[in-house]
Amino acid sequence: MKCFTALSVLVTLACSAYATPVESRNATVEARNGPGKRGLAWPWYNGSLNPAKMNINPGTVNLIYDWETYAVPSTNGNGGLNYIGMQRCTDCSSSPIGSLAARQQQLGFSTVFTLNEPDINGISPSSAASWYIQWVNPLAIKKALPAVTSSTNAGQGLDWVAQFISACGGQCFYDYINIHWYGNSFGDFQNFVNSAHSRFPNNQLVITEFALQGGASQAAQISFFKQAISFLDGASFVNMYFPFVATSPALFQANDPAGAASIGTGSCLYNNDGSVSAVGQLFYQ
Repeated sequence: MKCFTALSVLVTLACSAYATPVESRNATVEARNGPGKRGLAWPWYNGSLNPAKMNINPGTVNLIYDWETYAVPSTNGNGGLNYIGMQRCTDCSSSPIGSLAARQQQLGFSTVFTLNEPDINGISPSSAASWYIQWVNPLAIKKALPAVTSSTNAGQGLDWVAQFISACGGQCFYDYINIHWYGNSFGDFQNFVNSAHSRFPNNQLVITEFALQGGASQAAQISFFKQAISFLDGASFVNMYFPFVATSPALFQANDPAGAASIGTGSCLYNNDGSVSAVGQLFYQ
């Protein structure tokens, strides 16, 4: 899913094709200098909201991306968070592929995410690999492979990632496997993340969208995210994670009604008055 469409059934240098070896998944996460794991998935319609309200405890929420390669759309800037660019499309008016390198230099982002859910949007692994080699490889920053859904259909989800890597023929430079998840329980989420790690054990994971689906209540989302935060913070193979979505219920419903209908507004990190919601508060504790 992205902030423009309905739910899907619902970046250290460029020469590193693999992440560091995986430690025990139960290892205690050590304090880190620079950006931590938690971040904000920030929609294009969030101009009135302030990301700094999620940055009150340094070392908790540190990251932000907006599905684009332009600066975070907020009158308050990026709120002191580390901005990550995303080339969500092969080429589009909002993020022209020909401007990717220039925007990276202008904005100084040191990580880039690529292609939003190509596995369900008709982009083949082979064409995506050729595109990636041409446009993403030359960037001397950290890189994530295209973000796929949690679909278990043949040729989608993790299957698509495996086919993409094969199509690269060793020529794609990347640091992270990028996954999305929407489902019905924490157990299902944990199983999917662990399955991604088992399938790509030499690579760090980034989870750039996740939440319960089916109109789950705020109380249900709170219960889910409490478990998810504990699990993800303790998983040494998870490098970054971004709950869906850093907006308010009113903005979500007005600008992405299909997405709001599919997920519900219980996972929104902000309230309609611009304050941080009960879900959002979980991420800076």
